[in-house]
Formats: sequence, structure tokens, C-alpha cells
Amino acid sequence: MNIRTKERAAVRPAEIVREYGPFAEDGKVHGVTHDGRHVWAATGATLIALDPASGDTVRTLDHACDAGTAFDGRHLYQIAESRIDKIDPATGAVVASIPAPGHGGDSGLTWAEGSLWVGQYRDRRIHQIDPATGAVRRTIESDRFVTGVTWVDGELWHGTWEGDESELRHIDPADGTVLERLAMPQGVGVSGLESDGAGLFYCGGGGSGKVRAVRRPKAPAA
Repeated sequence: MNIRTKERAAVRPAEIVREYGPFAEDGKVHGVTHDGRHVWAATGATLIALDPASGDTVRTLDHACDAGTAFDGRHLYQIAESRIDKIDPATGAVVASIPAPGHGGDSGLTWAEGSLWVGQYRDRRIHQIDPATGAVRRTIESDRFVTGVTWVDGELWHGTWEGDESELRHIDPADGTVLERLAMPQGVGVSGLESDGAGLFYCGGGGSGKVRAVRRPKAPAA
């Protein structure tokens, strides 16, 4: 199902509350996820886990990781070239692999509702896919390049990054309508995105090699 964004919401500045790193071995952070305790960042050849309180790196897993990262409560999922690897975080072992829908053009990755959600950067799309087979269940279209993707409290958010402009966008998963826009400072990009399930988004900083925590806006009072 292809659904187009119908309108845009007013843009507000993103509130960056903390920066971590730089960490990246290749100069980039590609994807991020949160396992309920640690923030994981994909840095090219190594997945690192950092303690968001101290900023210390507490785990490293040697694994190809050139795009989005996700966590389903037990396993990590990592985009590597044209596949998505399911990884046991305790051992680093790959327990399964499925094809990525973008065949190498994939960007963000997150887990929600028993599905993986995969951003397609230049195709400006988000796919909901079967985590066991990689089959596409539905597609949401955007009018901007899609980087990171995350769900929190029933809200679907994605990152955009075009030129020196980057935003976090809350969209309606039913029809793609843009509901909220948070603009990053000029020249600060979002390469990956994940919520901590509470009040923060963690954003991969692309070529900066950094991870940034951005405050999630409070929902309007009912």
C-alpha cells in the first residue's frame, strides 16, 4: 500500500540535550538503537553499546554495519549491504539473515508491532516487512529522503537529511501525513534514529561520528 504525505506541520527546533563520541572507526555513525539500557551504534565494522548515563562504551561487536540497527527485546537486527542480520547480542553470532527490501539502498531500521520497519533513503519510503522472510507488508511514502526510523507510544518518527538540512518527523502511519517536525541545527544531520521509549530520541550523527540525544516533544494535553 503506497500512501503519500498530504501536508506538513510547522517546524520547531530540535532540542539536543547531549552529544556522545565521536566513536566511529570509519568516521560515521550509520544506525542506532536502544535495548532498554544501552544505546547501540553502527560504526561501519563494529557495533558499539554505550551507557547513556556515563557515555562510556560498554560492549563492542565486530560486525558489518553500514545502515540501520534495531532491537526486538532479545535480538539486534543490523543492515549490512543488501541484507538484514539477526544477531544474538550476548555472543555476537548471526542467527538468521533476510534480504533488505532496498537491495543496498536501505537506511533506517526499527522494530515495532512484530515487524521490522526499514527506511529507503533515496526512494523516500518506509517499508514494514516480515522479520522472518523480508517480505514487504506495506509501504509509506515520504517527500523527503528517509534516514532513521523509530516507533514510540504508537507514534512513527523518521529522520530526513538533504544537503545541510535534517529533521525528525512524526508522521501518521495510516496515510503519511506529517504531524510534527523538529529541525536539527544547520549542518547537523540525522543518519539513524531510535527512541528510548521515554523522553529521548537517539540520533546517529553521520560523518560527525557522534550520537546525539534529542528531547522528544511532550504530547499536547487532551
